[in-house]
Amino acid sequence: MSVTETGATIWLTGLPSAGKTTIAYELAGRLRTGGHRVEVLDGDEIREFLSAGLGFSREDRHTNVARIGFVAELLAANGVKVLVPVIAPFADSREAVRKRHATESTTYLEVHVATPVEVCSVRDVKGLYAKQAAGEISGLTGVDDPYEAPESPDLRIESHQQTVQESAAALHALLTERGLA
Repeated sequence: MSVTETGATIWLTGLPSAGKTTIAYELAGRLRTGGHRVEVLDGDEIREFLSAGLGFSREDRHTNVARIGFVAELLAANGVKVLVPVIAPFADSREAVRKRHATESTTYLEVHVATPVEVCSVRDVKGLYAKQAAGEISGLTGVDDPYEAPESPDLRIESHQQTVQESAAALHALLTERGLA
């Protein structure tokens, strides 16, 4: 007979190149080492498969976040720690996901990876800031498209002031404090 594990959705929001995915995968490794069931719902992978065909209008972004939130809640309700490194630029979209989790009595934590746009544009992991500066793309979150930072997240990570390992450790400490790790 297996022990029932408490699942949770841990949503990491922040600007492009803030460090969300890197921190999520670092934390996933720590949690797996501790024997936890973990899934990472990477925003880029979700857009390729689950949300293929969606653009970047406010409505499409909301639909994308809602789809990811649905899958995350489903997994979390079944004992999985679900790490969701997704920009989710609009507060109302994130709040809708939080409410869905609350309705289902599933734990939801919001983590703001609060990296300044100046740092993100230097990191520019996918070359988006360079493309935006060159006029090749528009609608880049935090530059020429809005990003509504969480007002009171469960945790705020200043990834530009600490290592990936320190960021993951801070998030792991929060999960431990909440009885989830």
